[in-house]
Amino acid sequence: MAKITYVEHSGTEHVVEVANGLTVMEGARDNNIPGIEADCGGACACSTCHVYIDDAWVEKLPAKDDMEEDMLDFAFEPNPTTSRLTCQIKVTDALDGLVVKMPEKQI
Repeated sequence: MAKITYVEHSGTEHVVEVANGLTVMEGARDNNIPGIEADCGGACACSTCHVYIDDAWVEKLPAKDDMEEDMLDFAFEPNPTTSRLTCQIKVTDALDGLVVKMPEKQI
C-alpha cells in the first residue's frame, strides 16, 4: 500500500492508502476523490484523470509512453514536465508519499 495525497485545485488535500497494483486513478475513484473524472475508466482514451505531479516526484515515476503523451494534448493546461494521466501510473510501495495536484478542470 502507498499513501497518496490528492490535492484539489482549491487546495483541499485527501490522503488515502491505495493498494499496490491499482492505478493512481483507481485510488481516486475508489476513495471518491473529487477532481479526477476518469471518463474512459482507465483506458488512456481521454484526459479526464489529468494531474500535475509534485516536483519532488517527477523523476521518480516511470516515463510517459507515446499514448499518454498524445492524450495529454487534450488535457486542460498540460505542463510538459509535471502533467500525467493517473490511469497510467501503477501504485507500488515506491510511490508511498506521492503528491498529485488536480487542474482547475478536466476536459
